[in-house]
Amino acid sequence: MELNQRIKAEVEKIPLVDTHEHTMPEAERSQYAVDFGYLFAHYNTSDLVSAGMPPRLMEAARLPMHHYRVAYIKRRRLRRVIPEPEREDMSLEERWQAMEPFWEAMRNTAYAKMTLIAIKDIFGIDDLSRDTFLKLSQAIADSRRPGWYRYVMKEKANIALSIIDVQSTEVDRELFAPVMTLDHFIDVRSRQELGYLEAEAGTAIHSLDSLVKAMQTVLERYLDSGVVAIKNVLAYVRTLEYDKVSRHEAELAFNRLTQHLGEGPSFFEAKPLQDYMMHQVIQAVVEAGLPLQIHTGLQEGNENIITNANPTHLINLFIEYREAKFDLFHGGYPYVQEWATLAKNFANVYADLCWVHIISPEVGRRLLHELIETVPANKIMAFGGDSITVEMAYAHARMARQVVTRVLSEKVTEGYLGDDEAIALARRILRDNPAALFKLSV
Repeated sequence: MELNQRIKAEVEKIPLVDTHEHTMPEAERSQYAVDFGYLFAHYNTSDLVSAGMPPRLMEAARLPMHHYRVAYIKRRRLRRVIPEPEREDMSLEERWQAMEPFWEAMRNTAYAKMTLIAIKDIFGIDDLSRDTFLKLSQAIADSRRPGWYRYVMKEKANIALSIIDVQSTEVDRELFAPVMTLDHFIDVRSRQELGYLEAEAGTAIHSLDSLVKAMQTVLERYLDSGVVAIKNVLAYVRTLEYDKVSRHEAELAFNRLTQHLGEGPSFFEAKPLQDYMMHQVIQAVVEAGLPLQIHTGLQEGNENIITNANPTHLINLFIEYREAKFDLFHGGYPYVQEWATLAKNFANVYADLCWVHIISPEVGRRLLHELIETVPANKIMAFGGDSITVEMAYAHARMARQVVTRVLSEKVTEGYLGDDEAIALARRILRDNPAALFKLSV
């Protein structure tokens, strides 16, 4: 058997441990999986807008997913504004006509290729076009049946378990293991937000110490609910540079915040409090024995400040908290070499390729080649689907297996790895490493 085919066969056998998903609850799927717009829940929309589609028109074209997206952003407590749809009474045909020219413009991107894989493999339709959108819409509507997630994830994708961030611990534990965030205790900027934290923690917050205590109370609740990690996504709203500030500086910032009845102090006034709270969160997460997942690099959506998400901003945290386990997401793209260097240099930094293969399979291949040559094998994790829909998680898993197969085949061909060594490495990076980091029984 040809080398590539031998390695491919072994890679296909591996039940994946998926490091990161946002999959909507299966019970909610029937509300949204009604037509082709369901496939535009997430990444595709970024490229539609990048291709020139007006955001309000895009939101109208992907109805009803617009309504899920609004709820999703609110649940994750991100300060992101989603424009109201241009019209809510557009027919299915009008919605396709609005999207078609921009879909044709973006269909070269990896996001589109992922979509086409899902359409063909799961719904049995070769393309998304004016000739197929009605048939595809019907196939999506017909898929709303019990057991769909197990069919797609277990039978089709061969995913053993997915780490999921939907900001709820009430998930199907046969398919998912939950993570939660404590970002709202860090990125607090108003008295109103303090009120939300008081309601969640069930305690009054009148001082910096009581804010820390409230955070610890909520973390304990998460632990009791079986979370396997804590997630940080604040690179969407601020820099990843968390300075070491004194308690006095943080207390002054907290006091300024409580003196405002409106939106509160500016980010620069609030930053000492946020930086202090990030350090408190890390200390609490370490005490709890959990890894900390951190979003680095590219932010989903459009018109983000990419420099905020440079993973090198985190170096002071890696130095100070050597007992922590930092799971760095997304290859740090476009800061991929800086990101890889951090995983090489710091024992407490793990290299997580979630999202990377659908940003660019070529980047995924180059980066995996580099990681194999530079980072100890026990710290590389090769797949996280990072998708809202289960079908896109399947397609991303397929793309990830293709990348791993090709890279390992090339490494054997060039004599860098032996056959058995390559297959053992595939098991490590696709299953064993994340299972060990998140303490999963799979």
